[in-house]
Amino acid sequence: MSVKQELLATIADLVQPGKGILAADESAPTIAKRFKAVGVESTEATRREYRSIIFSTPKLGAHVSGVILYQETLEQLSLDDVAIPKLLASQGIVPGIKVDQGKGPLVNAPGDEITYGLDGLGTRLEHYKSMGARFAKWRDVFHISDTLPSFQAIKSNAEVLARYAAVCQSMGIVPIVEPEVLIDGNHSIERAAEVSEDVLLEVFKALHRHRVDLETMVLKPSMVTPGKETGKASPEQVAEATLSVFRRVVPAAVPGIFFLSGGQTPEESTENLNALNSMGYHPWELSFSYGRALQEPAQKAWAGMLDNADKAQAAMKKRARLNGLARSGSYSPDMERED
Repeated sequence: MSVKQELLATIADLVQPGKGILAADESAPTIAKRFKAVGVESTEATRREYRSIIFSTPKLGAHVSGVILYQETLEQLSLDDVAIPKLLASQGIVPGIKVDQGKGPLVNAPGDEITYGLDGLGTRLEHYKSMGARFAKWRDVFHISDTLPSFQAIKSNAEVLARYAAVCQSMGIVPIVEPEVLIDGNHSIERAAEVSEDVLLEVFKALHRHRVDLETMVLKPSMVTPGKETGKASPEQVAEATLSVFRRVVPAAVPGIFFLSGGQTPEESTENLNALNSMGYHPWELSFSYGRALQEPAQKAWAGMLDNADKAQAAMKKRARLNGLARSGSYSPDMERED
């Protein structure tokens, strides 16, 4: 199979109707915070137990096409001593991997950040691919204020995302390009739309410069929402603002837009995705790549006790199913009350 054939096969598996991506790639500090919220200490053993439980959820592959893993998880065995990538593949789920190495301040751009990890990326990808990963994810963040993000930050981060994507595709690994416009702050939905348009426009310019094949990549952006200190917008307002931006700057060649939840509650993220898919025809598949919005109910149900595995799996299956329905605009809030 050629590199292009590998990429197309992975895209076909990821971008399926009624399915989305589970983002289970939390770094050690992030998952420690999530576990602390449910009274669990984050250790290698507890992380292995929890992730083994959710990845073993019966028929998870009916609504989840791919899972983004952290390096530790990619190399772990399940509680049944099955390699995690093999466990996922047995469910018809494509294993993926987070490959960026965190973020830090962007020099001479106060308040802005840049993501690290391009050095040695090809070597790491070769190893991850040998372990079963077929796609990768790289996240850059953009802070919003009256003056942020600076053009320097937008252009620098777009360049990093494009270089990462080009390296991935050269090795037969589908890149998920994640330019996250943060929800933090008191900005309006109009300001969020302005920043999102500027960011996405520059990202696609950079992808073009680096000859990234749009047909074999996935975009993982933020929905356009007001800052979390401003208040909530309705699902219809979020969908209208988001689609207004994306129709102007995201090429139709991109096969799938897998939104991140970005601080939304599980219910909000599902309602907003449903509204997006209820607004007529779009040239891209509009899907989900949720982390906390998919996992929070399962983590609460598990609470660090193996005896709660069935409850955790039921919670995971429910959220995956509801978001799968939102992929076609078939979700209703009334479904939240169903078992």
